[in-house]
Amino acid sequence: MYFFLGYLLVLNILTFVVYGLDKHSAKMGGRRVPENVLLFLAFAGGTPAAYAARAYFRHKTIKRPFITRLRFILIVQIGVVLLSLLFFFRGQA
Repeated sequence: MYFFLGYLLVLNILTFVVYGLDKHSAKMGGRRVPENVLLFLAFAGGTPAAYAARAYFRHKTIKRPFITRLRFILIVQIGVVLLSLLFFFRGQA
């Protein structure tokens, strides 16, 4: 369990930093982080940091296709967590 929590902590820090670097690159006209990388970081468990970074850096807040994909990832992750909890507590009864 501690490994999983550590994984999520490191991944969310990484996700936040990568979103920040992409915003900085966007401002400076430099090489950008591909959207697929940003979405993969969220899919891998960095969704909380992705949403926090979007708000903090005001980044990727207008691009509808990106927002739709990120919301889909969030909904799937919520579903997985709810199903996991359901099966966990069902086994406890």
